[in-house]
Amino acid sequence: MQKICLALLLSITLLTGCADAEQIEVNKPDGNQSDSRPVLTGATLLIDKHLAELKGRRIGLVANPTARVHHTHLLDTLITLGIEIQALFAPEHGFRGDLPAGEEVRDGFDLETGLPVHSLYGQSRKPTPQMLESVDILLFDMQDVGVRFYTYISTLGLILEAAAENEIEVWVLDRPNPLGGEYVSGFMLENEFKSFVGMFPIPVAHGMTIGELSTMMIGEHWLETDKKPNLRVISMEHWDRSIIWPDTGINWRAPSPNLPHFSNALVYPGTCFIEGTSMSEGRGTSDPFMMVGAPDLAIPDSILQNLMTRYPVLLEKISFTPKTITGVASSPKHENQLTHGIRITPQTLNPISLKPVEFGLELTRAMLRYSPDSKTNRFLYNLTGTQKVDAFLESDDYPSNFWQEELEQFKELRLKYLMY
Repeated sequence: MQKICLALLLSITLLTGCADAEQIEVNKPDGNQSDSRPVLTGATLLIDKHLAELKGRRIGLVANPTARVHHTHLLDTLITLGIEIQALFAPEHGFRGDLPAGEEVRDGFDLETGLPVHSLYGQSRKPTPQMLESVDILLFDMQDVGVRFYTYISTLGLILEAAAENEIEVWVLDRPNPLGGEYVSGFMLENEFKSFVGMFPIPVAHGMTIGELSTMMIGEHWLETDKKPNLRVISMEHWDRSIIWPDTGINWRAPSPNLPHFSNALVYPGTCFIEGTSMSEGRGTSDPFMMVGAPDLAIPDSILQNLMTRYPVLLEKISFTPKTITGVASSPKHENQLTHGIRITPQTLNPISLKPVEFGLELTRAMLRYSPDSKTNRFLYNLTGTQKVDAFLESDDYPSNFWQEELEQFKELRLKYLMY
C-alpha cells in the first residue's frame, strides 16, 4: 500500500485498514523537516497545544522518569497546570525508575504526590478494570530505545487492550527512536517465542517510534481483544527518520538503570543477546552492555582485530568483577568473581554504520567459541525471537543472511504506519 503522507496534517485519521475512522487520531504538528531545532516531543506539544482538552477529564498516567517536559516530570507539570490526575501506572523499573531489570514492581503510593501507583510489572502486567475505574484517559509517555525486547512496547500493547475493553481513551505522547528511523535489523519474532520481551512480529531493531508502533499494533490486529482501541497519537515536531539521539537536542535520561548513557543504548541491541547465555552482559559494572565477558574467556587478539576491521568499534581486553548495585543490578551473573572480558567503545554514534545487532551477534558467537564453560539458554530464543540463532552460532555466515528476506517484507509492511 502506498505510504500515507502525514507531514502537512494537523489531525487525521488513518484509513489504511488499520482501524475505523474514529479509532486512531494522529495529531501531527506543522513542519517535519530535519533542521537544527530541538525535537519537540509529544509531551511538550500536549502541554503547548492540547492541555485544554484534558480539563475536566480524569487522567491516568503511564510513565517513568523519562516522561519529561523540558526539565520537569510530566506528572508535576500536569498537576501544576490543574489537570486531574487520578492514578499512576508503573512499568518495569517502576514509576520513578529505581528498580533493577526483572524485579517485581509493587502497587503502592507515589511518595512525592501521594497518588496511587498501579504496578504493570508484578502480579498483573495488564491494567485491570479496578485499576481503570476512575480513569477517562490514559496518557502513555515513556522513552523507548527502539528494540523489540525492551519491555515498554509490550506494556503499551497491554495498555491498548485494557483500554479498549474498558472503553477508555489512550493518548500516546510520541518520543524519538534513539536509533533513528532508518536502522532496521535482526531476526523477526516467531509466534512460538512470543513473551513479554517480544510480543509482536517485528525485527530486533524496528526503526519506529512508539506512536507508529501503537498504530501498527491495531492495524495489523496484533492485540488480543475484539474491541478497537480509541487511540490518539500526539506526534513530535522537528524529528525525521534520519535523526538519531545526539541530534535531537534532548538530554539523555536513563530509560532504565542499566542504560545510563546513549552509548549503552547504542550497543544494547546487540550485546543484550549475551543475556541469553551464561556469560556476563556487564550488569553489576559501571558500564553495562559495554563491558562483557566470562571467567574463562580467552578470546584471541586476532578475533577481536577481525571484528574491529569490519565494524567501527574499539575492543579492549579487560577484567572486571560484577557486584550487586542497589537499584541497578541485583545478583548479577558471576557476582564477586573475576571475569575476563572486553570493553566495547563505539567509534561512531550512527547505528547504520555501527550495525549494533549484527556486531552483537558476531561478538556473542566469538565469545561462546572461546569460553568453554559458557552456554546459551532458552532466553536467547526469546531475545532473538527464533531458533534460527542456533544455525547462526554454528556457522561463520554474516548475520543478515538469516533474516534479510523477512526483514524486507517487514519494511514494506511498516510503510503505511510511518508518521515521519
